[in-house]
Amino acid sequence: MKTMAVSKLKVAGKSSVKAVAGSIVKSFEDGNEVEIYTIGASATNQAVKAIAMARGFMSTKGYDLYVAPGFSTAVIDGEEKTSIRFVLKLL
Repeated sequence: MKTMAVSKLKVAGKSSVKAVAGSIVKSFEDGNEVEIYTIGASATNQAVKAIAMARGFMSTKGYDLYVAPGFSTAVIDGEEKTSIRFVLKLL
């Protein structure tokens, strides 16, 4: 079974939805799966909007997205924080 590369994207509350969606689509076009990491409500909001936009772009190419949300942890300035992790795959 072929192992796919994974593009890991960190999305902030001030991230451009269009730019993140473009990064998602580009990663899929390069043959990668995508993982998105967010910390905080505004970052998660931007990520969800970008996923929806990317899904629209990919649907014009005959694909749909599978999204599995979950939790992860990140260490920032020596402090452990809970983050949201979205795993995206093409269907």
